[in-house]
Amino acid sequence: MSRWTTDRWLAPALGVAAAAAGLILLLVLVFLLRESAPLLSSHAFMGFFLDAGWYPLEGQFGMLPMVAASLAAAMGALLLAGPLGIISAIFLHFLAPPALARLYRMIVALLAGIPSVVFGLWGLTVLVPLIARWQPPGASLLAAILILTLMILPTVALTSASALAAVPKSLLHGAAALGLTRPGTILRVMLPAARGGIINGALLASARALGETMAVLMVAGNVVQYPGGLFDPVRVLTANIALEMAYATGAHRAGLFASGLLLTLVVMLLAWLAIRANRGGQHV
Repeated sequence: MSRWTTDRWLAPALGVAAAAAGLILLLVLVFLLRESAPLLSSHAFMGFFLDAGWYPLEGQFGMLPMVAASLAAAMGALLLAGPLGIISAIFLHFLAPPALARLYRMIVALLAGIPSVVFGLWGLTVLVPLIARWQPPGASLLAAILILTLMILPTVALTSASALAAVPKSLLHGAAALGLTRPGTILRVMLPAARGGIINGALLASARALGETMAVLMVAGNVVQYPGGLFDPVRVLTANIALEMAYATGAHRAGLFASGLLLTLVVMLLAWLAIRANRGGQHV
């Protein structure tokens, strides 16, 4: 088969694959809307924002405490994993010898591949008891933040390293010609030039943190309440769905699907922001 024939069929094939991916996403949204419709179409929908808490057997579906816990856990993890991931990327790309850089990248990639339940088991048996010695009960927002930090750190580190590697070498040569030191080159030239890719990776890591279920379920304490502090037990939306879907019926079941719809929309928003950040970085 000639190269011209291959190119002729490549674009339609990629178009079909892209259309299929978009169709799958649309079908997921339609499914979530259909399953949550019994609650969304009734006056109980306002209970998502007005009810004091999540008491589905009493017809109260207040999601705000779990939304607050989900955002607190994800943003707390990002605040820790973001700087650590960027520092790891700088070490990997600029400071580590080639052999050490290859080993370090392999370790980070291995960390990214560890199943979430393994992180959860480690957190439940090691991290939670350590926190409990300091401040009982141990299963808390802090434990969830630390576990999520470990889980999203490889995403931030690897995407940031790729963003730094994509910066044109001419910027490095120009910085050297101007007499900038290595720290000055990294902080004033390379990081600003890679800003779009770094933000992109941070947003994708945030989406993973928001969508994580098993590890957070095992270490967060699973109490439906607003997080008043780092040591308070909390329940995130994903854990709530996993815990209650097996026996939920009627409006209770619809409320859980509405939680999934809300999470999907938030993740889609983060993905859109990542795309915008990536485009913005390309124009720097």
